[in-house]
Amino acid sequence: MRFVLRILKALALLVVLIIAAGTGWLFARPPELLRVGDGYAAKIVCSNVFIAGRDADDVLHDDVQAPGNPLLRLVRVSVERDSGRVTARFMGLFASSYALYRGSLGCTSVPDGNFEAAMNAVPFDAPAKMQASDAVWPQGEGSGNQPDAKIAAVLADARFAGPAMRAIVVVRDGRIVAEAYGRGFSAKTPLIGWSMTKTVNAAILGRLMLDGKVSFDDDHLMAQWKDDQRSRIKVSDLLGMESGLAFNEDYGSVADVTRMLYLDPDMVSLPANAPMEAAPGQRFRYSSGTAVLLSRIWMNKVGNAQAALSYPHDALFFPLGMSSAVFELDARGTFVGSSYLYATAHDWARFGQFLLQDGVWNGRRLLPEGFVGAMRTPTAASNGRYTQGQAWLAPGSSNAAFGLPEDTFWLTGHDGQSMAIVPSANLVVVRLGLTPGWLGYQPQALLKAVLGASPQSRVPQQQAGSERQVETQP
Repeated sequence: MRFVLRILKALALLVVLIIAAGTGWLFARPPELLRVGDGYAAKIVCSNVFIAGRDADDVLHDDVQAPGNPLLRLVRVSVERDSGRVTARFMGLFASSYALYRGSLGCTSVPDGNFEAAMNAVPFDAPAKMQASDAVWPQGEGSGNQPDAKIAAVLADARFAGPAMRAIVVVRDGRIVAEAYGRGFSAKTPLIGWSMTKTVNAAILGRLMLDGKVSFDDDHLMAQWKDDQRSRIKVSDLLGMESGLAFNEDYGSVADVTRMLYLDPDMVSLPANAPMEAAPGQRFRYSSGTAVLLSRIWMNKVGNAQAALSYPHDALFFPLGMSSAVFELDARGTFVGSSYLYATAHDWARFGQFLLQDGVWNGRRLLPEGFVGAMRTPTAASNGRYTQGQAWLAPGSSNAAFGLPEDTFWLTGHDGQSMAIVPSANLVVVRLGLTPGWLGYQPQALLKAVLGASPQSRVPQQQAGSERQVETQP
């Protein structure tokens, strides 16, 4: 009997030692997967609490835990509203990660916990908050014509709206003809675009092209590339996702994209130091790192840090009246051009209408002639799926496979964000939500139903709400 007791005591001691060792290991060297999960939770909660005004517990449950990795259900988050800090820890104890709210610049991941460095990275005056007017959309937020009953019925159909839809806006002939919102969301709720941000980031670069400060053919783009073959990478290669740089965009594990977004305070570092795996222009590789590099490149071209910080607002958001737009930066002050633009569905639709109008707004040309054309022109290396301007022609499958007009092009983003632009129908359809890819939702079905409920296609107007001659100055 004593022997059995000794064995049991030894086993109990062994269990205690294993638990203690495991706990110590999790404290001292938490796995990257846990750090990524906590970083994701902290960032998403921070942005949705401070930008969208949502409840932290709701965001943690609905946005972080419900659709994601089961381990995320063990993440606990605390929000310090006075300091703007958000902390996430696995089981409330391990792999601490942080996010910080920086006013009108939104939130940033602070994976190293260095809040002082994160604040010092943006010591300048942030863009002033823009006030929306009561004029009829798109000039303001006022409502115009009565909703189109046929299209409204399409949006009310769950088959077309999709699971966890948060906002749908349909713009025809420059006016909102129908819109729908999920429970708890409205026309005033800023929503993340995820990779739709890439196309906005490209348009910001296009504004600099209009000023002659950058061109498609620019090379020698990063200081660390000057002495090797990466110096041959052109702006056009980055825009078309054909840089030849290695980058792992697999969201199912700890990959380059998740390391960049949640483990590195300087998101430029990883893609800027990536090795070449192909010659520029020869291989298509979808890369969020490419978009962050584009952010750094156009910021360097602006001229100074203060001007670069204000440039998205001054050059694009203010002219378009995108009063809700918040373009977030990393902890060291580079805009996260791959992922982090928050805006209301109305403001996302304004951007879509702007592209439909070939980069012209209120009679003023804001993008060079041909720039939106590049967004509609396929690259050879992508087999016709991706375009020369950070947009998609065929996300998942061809437009023809769904019976859609051949001039349709797309902005798409993680978890079911999409914007369809159909010049031949003078139509923009924005759909935002939290719809993981494994649910199988395809926005092409929504667009086809909207087209079917719309009058016959017409010639696109030059400018919504304006018949003024186009001005070409920036």
